[in-house]
Amino acid sequence: MSPWLLGAAALLVGGLGPAVLLTMRGDPVRRLLGLQLAGPVTVLVLLLLAQGLGQSMYLIVPLCLALVGFTGTLVFTRLMRPRA
Repeated sequence: MSPWLLGAAALLVGGLGPAVLLTMRGDPVRRLLGLQLAGPVTVLVLLLLAQGLGQSMYLIVPLCLALVGFTGTLVFTRLMRPRA
């Protein structure tokens, strides 16, 4: 097993697990924090998987996710604001 795939597995357990728990529980600020943590960790996991599998065409998805992750956070924040 390649070290790239082991790194991806470690990030899935150690990085994405806590991010998902933060996103599922707590007040809106904590859920937003979990969402902000999950985006970059997911991008890193997908990059490591692309490198470990030796498929450069798999790099498209994490690069697109890196670009639209911030926009998704802005939409989430706008939907969670209190309505007047």
